[in-house]
Amino acid sequence: MSSNLQEQRPRVAEAVRSQAERRKRVVIVGGGFAGLAAARALRKSDAEVVLIDRRNHHIFQPLLYQVATAILSPAEIAAPIRQLEAKQRNVSVLLSEITGVDVASRTIEAVSSGADVRQIAFDYLVVATGVRPSYFGHDEFARYAPGLKSLTDAETIRAKILGAFELAVMTEDERERARQMTFVLVGAGPTGVELAGSLAHLTKVTLRGNFHRIDPAKASIILIEGAKRVLPTFAESVSRKAAGRLEKLGVKVVTDVRVETIDDKGVIAGGNRIPSATVLWTAGVAASPIPKMLGTKTDRVGRALVDPFLKVVDAPGVFVVGDAASVMQNGHPVPGVAQAAIQEGRYVGRLIEKELKGRQVERPFRYFDKGNMAVIGKNYAVLERGWLHTSGFLTWLVWAFVHILSLPQLQNRLRVQRQWLWTYFTGQRSSRLIPEPRILT
Repeated sequence: MSSNLQEQRPRVAEAVRSQAERRKRVVIVGGGFAGLAAARALRKSDAEVVLIDRRNHHIFQPLLYQVATAILSPAEIAAPIRQLEAKQRNVSVLLSEITGVDVASRTIEAVSSGADVRQIAFDYLVVATGVRPSYFGHDEFARYAPGLKSLTDAETIRAKILGAFELAVMTEDERERARQMTFVLVGAGPTGVELAGSLAHLTKVTLRGNFHRIDPAKASIILIEGAKRVLPTFAESVSRKAAGRLEKLGVKVVTDVRVETIDDKGVIAGGNRIPSATVLWTAGVAASPIPKMLGTKTDRVGRALVDPFLKVVDAPGVFVVGDAASVMQNGHPVPGVAQAAIQEGRYVGRLIEKELKGRQVERPFRYFDKGNMAVIGKNYAVLERGWLHTSGFLTWLVWAFVHILSLPQLQNRLRVQRQWLWTYFTGQRSSRLIPEPRILT
């Protein structure tokens, strides 16, 4: 940050702590799965816990694709972080953006929406800032191909999808109509596969009969993957079943092909131009900038390289967890999934609590894999857990049950369950809204 900018922003000096406030302070940056798990694990500790996030809400990211495809509304998969203060007396929540970390002086710099800069001291620091979309060095793609990591992303994608059909109705040019009704998804990991399956159901069931001049069922959905198969982190047998299901839903699966260009006309992949008005990025991710502020080593996507205790080397009391951390187990990196983030956050919270009591922690973090799942349209999901590989309707029921129980609040569970039942039996989706453009007067 430049000195001029620092001079323009008023600094808020941290007040001298009173006698009652001289507890150890644990600062947690990030209110996602890992950050919340760490905060909750410290609920009985004699520590002041400060949870900082630039958003005021926690997102249940596994269901973001359902907001993007109009099944659910944003409020149904999100919960206010501040509600944690009502449940946990030793927690304070701050809505701020982290702009600097000084490990030597044990302070972080946070900027609030009012542009005030605040220096916050810490005794322990837990970085749980997650990831953002990575365009593999082609950041210019972001203008034409939004990623899916936030509620804003999901609403942007929903507006693009629904708006494409409205524009297809308005044009008399058959080529332009075909371009508007062609949807290209780049990346066939779990997010890409789930988004493609849900989009196929939207075009063939939900929008059926809603247009007289076009047939939404004739929309073209193309899923492009640079690896040799979809769901490349899953077993090959699971991947093969997922690809077969997608093709049955009408999704064209293109594998072992790299995207070279994305622009306002569409995509160039494998040397071939695919005209499309809606390109969605479901490929790579990169860590937030905050792990690099710690001055530690990072991997190729910016995740901090931590030791088996999730500590930053040569930085006592500093931890990185969740998708922002790169930790090895049995010679393989722990996957960047929600269950791993929750386990890491809980582990660090308990570790800090033990250290505050003067106890030495000797057992390093161990990730327990509960299995990976992906849902592909209605009544079909795949599951992989060790040697167990299942797919079909029963697996889909297990997926629905697990996700309902995992939602952050009871009201989220009740709303999602009700909406899923409505969509299941009627085929309709309740959140088909295209926001009006803001008019400046």
